[in-house]
Amino acid sequence: MTDNDLHAPVEQPGNLEPAPAPTPEQLLAEAETRATEQRVAYLRAAAELENYRKRSAREIEAVRQFGIERFAAELLPVADSLGLGLDATAQADPATLAEGHRATLRLLQKAFEQAGIAAIDPAGQPFDPQLHEAMAIRLSAELPADTVVQVVQKGYLLNGRLLRPARVIVSAVPAPSLDG
Repeated sequence: MTDNDLHAPVEQPGNLEPAPAPTPEQLLAEAETRATEQRVAYLRAAAELENYRKRSAREIEAVRQFGIERFAAELLPVADSLGLGLDATAQADPATLAEGHRATLRLLQKAFEQAGIAAIDPAGQPFDPQLHEAMAIRLSAELPADTVVQVVQKGYLLNGRLLRPARVIVSAVPAPSLDG
């Protein structure tokens, strides 16, 4: 850099006047445009939400009405088998009827399995008030206290959640005799 460069006049850019301030009418027009855009966006979002709500309500109703369709289809062979069994009672022997009942029960158990229904058959197990309902107490010197002695009615779980508790008879240890 030379001495002349240091003393050269600095070039000033052309006209650097500030832009004129917008008029109140311009500000109002911009605000109205933004408000209209926001209102349209709000209405669109509200319409989408309403459509989602209606679609969800229709889907919930369909699940309520037809949610057991697969299970119902699994039960149809059971109903058919029971009907055939009733029709055959007049001419069938007891052994054939018993085998027909066992086959029908297997069909029902298969339908339950497909639907996520599992039987609770706690014979010989410790009493669990979460899964069992004690119907009676039976004194037993052979079994520990609070053991399921007999299952009066099986219980059922639906996908791990209690559908019906097993109704059971529970053991109790007899009190020691005072007759020494």
